[in-house]
Amino acid sequence: MDFAHLIQTVAIYALPVVFAITVHEAAHGYAALYFGDTTAAKLGRITLNPARHIDPIGTVLMPLLLYFATSGAFLFGYAKPVPVRFGNLRNPKRDMVWVALAGPGANLLMALAWGIGMYLLVAAGVTERFFLKMCEGGVLVNVVMFAFNLFPLPPLDGGRILVGLLPMKWAETVSRVEPWGFFIVMALVIAGVLSAIWMQPVMSLTYGVLNLLLTPFSLLTH
Repeated sequence: MDFAHLIQTVAIYALPVVFAITVHEAAHGYAALYFGDTTAAKLGRITLNPARHIDPIGTVLMPLLLYFATSGAFLFGYAKPVPVRFGNLRNPKRDMVWVALAGPGANLLMALAWGIGMYLLVAAGVTERFFLKMCEGGVLVNVVMFAFNLFPLPPLDGGRILVGLLPMKWAETVSRVEPWGFFIVMALVIAGVLSAIWMQPVMSLTYGVLNLLLTPFSLLTH
């Protein structure tokens, strides 16, 4: 393991990862409050303070251990989920879709913001590789979070969205998967299935959309 490379990688990705996790979770809390659930607000989870969302094991220890164990080939982590009592929402089945979408939506907007930042730095004549790589990392981290969280299996956001959109009978069936959902997702990740059937296609499509939206800013660099 090249420790110099590890330190450089951590330095580049630390800020984008913290922002991606923090804004993602806060967005869920804001959306829940907007639609009538005050649970996250009362617990102080509607905040951009990273300390309120970072899980010492899932956000820090697990990714670092996996990075060392796989030489950077496989990374996985998680934050403290923002508590939402869907029964408190004004229209639980409909509003849970918007609450679930808020997190990935925030990641998509952040990916766009990091992309804009990169073009603005280049247009301003900034050639410092560290900052440009951080912007690239910011786009990548948020695209990964956007795609991963939209996978349609509870307890991921995509699973919540699916439950909210399906007829009640089917929604109840899908909801029963939730206690085992995390383990199913982990198995699919380790087996490489999730990457092949979901992550790669969704990320490719997302990058295509981002490149289209960033076209006006790319003209600044010519």
